[in-house]
Amino acid sequence: MTMAKIGNKVTDIKLASTDDQIIQLSDFRGKNIVLYFYPKDNTPGCTLEGQDFRDNKRKFSARNTVILGVSRDSVKSHENFKSKQSFSFDLLSDPDEKLCKQFDVIKEKNMYGKKVIGIERSTFLIDEKGVLVKEWRKVKVKGHVGEVLEEIKKLK
Repeated sequence: MTMAKIGNKVTDIKLASTDDQIIQLSDFRGKNIVLYFYPKDNTPGCTLEGQDFRDNKRKFSARNTVILGVSRDSVKSHENFKSKQSFSFDLLSDPDEKLCKQFDVIKEKNMYGKKVIGIERSTFLIDEKGVLVKEWRKVKVKGHVGEVLEEIKKLK
């Protein structure tokens, strides 16, 4: 599998998603994609990040951009999270870490003094042609969605 690199087309991977769908990135050719990876459903930071994307969805849609959230949680967990938070975008389940590995977001992290392997909060912007144009790593939730919107405004 090819690692996603800025300026390159992103490799297509099929993943199970909310609403009983199987989604692959090529389904959205002709639209920009905000692909955001988050550690875990129903945790404080992940909830805030999802709410920010939800609350700004109209602004993304107005710029021909879809939002997709990705974590290793199950589709069932995603369905509960999406419903509870009224997310109006899909959450992709990546238990085998295929998409996570393509975007190199699986990292060793410190959690309460213990080393764990998990998703490093990261966001990727893919243009209408399927080319990776921008990445944000080690994302801090506060203000992040605004930064992503500003970057989308720069796209043609």
